[in-house]
Amino acid sequence: MVLSCNQKDNNNLVSKEITAQMILGNVNYQAICYGGYRTNSREIQPTIAEIKEDIKLLSALNIKVLRTYNVHYEEVSNLLKAITELKNEDANFEMYVMLGAWIDCKNAWTEFPPIHHEESERNAIEIDEAVRLTNQYPDIIKIIAVGNEAMVKWATSYYVTPNIILKWVNHLQNLKKENKLPKEVWITSSDNFASWGGGGNEYHVEDLNQLIKAVDYISMHTYPMHDTHYNPVFWGIKENEQQLSDNEKIDAAMLRSRDYAISQYDSVMAYMKSIGVNKPIHIGETGWATQSNEHYGNNGAKATDEYKSAQFYKLMREWSNNEKISCFYFEAFDENWKDSDNPLGSENHFGLINLQNEAKYALWNEVDKGTFKSLTRNGKPITKTYNGDEKALWLDVKIPSSILKN
Repeated sequence: MVLSCNQKDNNNLVSKEITAQMILGNVNYQAICYGGYRTNSREIQPTIAEIKEDIKLLSALNIKVLRTYNVHYEEVSNLLKAITELKNEDANFEMYVMLGAWIDCKNAWTEFPPIHHEESERNAIEIDEAVRLTNQYPDIIKIIAVGNEAMVKWATSYYVTPNIILKWVNHLQNLKKENKLPKEVWITSSDNFASWGGGGNEYHVEDLNQLIKAVDYISMHTYPMHDTHYNPVFWGIKENEQQLSDNEKIDAAMLRSRDYAISQYDSVMAYMKSIGVNKPIHIGETGWATQSNEHYGNNGAKATDEYKSAQFYKLMREWSNNEKISCFYFEAFDENWKDSDNPLGSENHFGLINLQNEAKYALWNEVDKGTFKSLTRNGKPITKTYNGDEKALWLDVKIPSSILKN
């Protein structure tokens, strides 16, 4: 009798019944990558109160699934506590987590040469903690991702061979069978499209094929922004676009960027089906930085600014929603610990909201609509970058200089 009239208990029951299968590909459950760090060091952990501010902002944007990356910092436990507190305060509040377990190779991040076919002793600890947290918060954690870009060979300092990821995915799947993990939790690995078979033949190994069969779905990353420098086949202005306005030229380039991302998605789909597998593929990461003093900035590809970033965000959300694909957009908030020695480095500027509590151009319309009304970050209201002056914003928008053949 008590349970039937207790809204909070009923809400928790519903939360436990919500599964990854129901969430992924569901347009009512938008997804994003989350990190709550506010300083240039991960030594200073975001507090529960700070994370609650962040979650309320994201919830206002209809985001209900957050992706995290590791469990060895207090940030993740604080996130889970913050969500729990918000659920207790509001019986209708929903927020779920794709929990990342960090995986790397032996000697990663040390002075010794990395041994890619052997794993770090830390991996087992990471997996055990992911299991513990999932069992503690079954109403919140709906997905476990084994590794982040842990197989892609350009991650030279830490990547592992696919058999190591496969070992841990099989371990977690077996725990589900043994009732030591919730049966409905989905297990995946979140990695670059090439690592999932969409790239060169060097990735097409039997261990990858077995991994594709073992995961509940594929979580793939695609970053056209990086390939405006590394593989700029789509980046530039076509000869027959020369007479277009600057705005139209950039819009055309951003459409090609979206199509490039779709082509990478399709390449993973094609490889998966070539080995006789048919299961969901979702976007574990994609994004577009708003600033860079590296290859992608005005001294390079001229790719990074708030207008282009906003266009990519809009285009990827539209496409993924139309196709019923979850898109864990990278990322919610700027974090400047990622390249702390280079404040203008692109890794520090992927967020939709910056560290000055300003919504970037992609979210200006949300400020106008009052989405963030009465909500704060660091106790301050969310305002617009450039003081909302679009003409000022456009002074920082450059046209790609390369010419593409029609």
